[in-house]
Amino acid sequence: MTAAPSPRAWVPVAVAMFGIGWGANQFVSLLVAYRQAEGFGVATVDALVGVYALGLVPALLVLGPVSDRYGRAPVLRVAALVSLVATGVLMLGGLPALYAGRFLAGLASGAAFAAGSAWVKELSGPPHDPTAPAGTGARRAAMALTAGFGSGPVVAGLVAQWAPAPLVTCYVPHLVVMAAVLVPLWRAPETVDATAEAGSVLARMRVRSARLPRFRGLVAPVAPWVFGGATVSIAVLPGLVAPAVAGHEVAFNAVVAGVTLGTGFAVQPLGRRMAAVDTRRPAGAGMAAVVAGLLLAALAAATTSPWLVLGAAVVLGAGYGWCLVAGLTETQRLAPPHELAGLTAVYYALTYVGFAAPVLLAGLSAVAGYPVLLTAAAALAAVVLVLVARRSPA
Repeated sequence: MTAAPSPRAWVPVAVAMFGIGWGANQFVSLLVAYRQAEGFGVATVDALVGVYALGLVPALLVLGPVSDRYGRAPVLRVAALVSLVATGVLMLGGLPALYAGRFLAGLASGAAFAAGSAWVKELSGPPHDPTAPAGTGARRAAMALTAGFGSGPVVAGLVAQWAPAPLVTCYVPHLVVMAAVLVPLWRAPETVDATAEAGSVLARMRVRSARLPRFRGLVAPVAPWVFGGATVSIAVLPGLVAPAVAGHEVAFNAVVAGVTLGTGFAVQPLGRRMAAVDTRRPAGAGMAAVVAGLLLAALAAATTSPWLVLGAAVVLGAGYGWCLVAGLTETQRLAPPHELAGLTAVYYALTYVGFAAPVLLAGLSAVAGYPVLLTAAAALAAVVLVLVARRSPA
């Protein structure tokens, strides 16, 4: 709180979120590699994906309010260290270490995303950056996360495809990123005066602004599709066309992840401009892209075409980027200052519901094929699109 205001004060925080996002998502492009090298079945791989959420969601819902009460800095600094440790544990290999590393990565992400997004937002306005337009903090936080989410699987997947000791060396780039992040993060100025805050953390966990009609009617229905469509693109579609890319499955998975999340990053500035007028615009555009992307994914599954998978990745990535910007902008607009991280935590927890999509699709695949299931998912997304279109302006 004593550092002189600076319009660049948000940068170390955003870079830390980038690094933690990298660590959170680097594993997804390695699923094929673990199946090939360790002989893991689909159920084991799905469990390794799911254990991440077991760490993430409780950490989000508890540590978001903790940062509202006691400050952003201690929460994000610890999250950065835990992210570093999580990658070190993953490098040990073996199923117990993988479960532990994924769980720790979830804890780091849950600690970081709500507190970090709130911290970036607070450092992107007075007194640090009084000229920044409304919504700048949400855009910066969303782009930092998306850049990390996209870089992690691309780099890890490409290293795992061609480097020696692939399931060890693929994690080294993240260690380098996090080591570079730590010193600047420790110098970032705190924005919460813990001595002036009142009320217990337990009381702050009852986030009253989550009951607002605008949050329940616009933000909550769209939130699961943020990662729902993107996860289908990254974790489901490459496996459906694996025979067509035989010998390069890991690299193809990495490319699909990069295209999905790279597109999500690229469309976010346009999303911010749409959200400056009305957050229904990027929410509607995002849901329309999710509908179109899932239909294209169904066609890709029916034809086992890698090119259609890449096309679906572009469209689903756009849906991810626009839905994320819309939800985070509206959440930060609705949240009172004392609930900023708390409501952001609720929002991120809802977005991570979408990570269940691959597990649900795998379970239902015994009843219907993936083309049918993906078409049904597109129909559900279309219902949400209609709900968004019918919402009244703020």
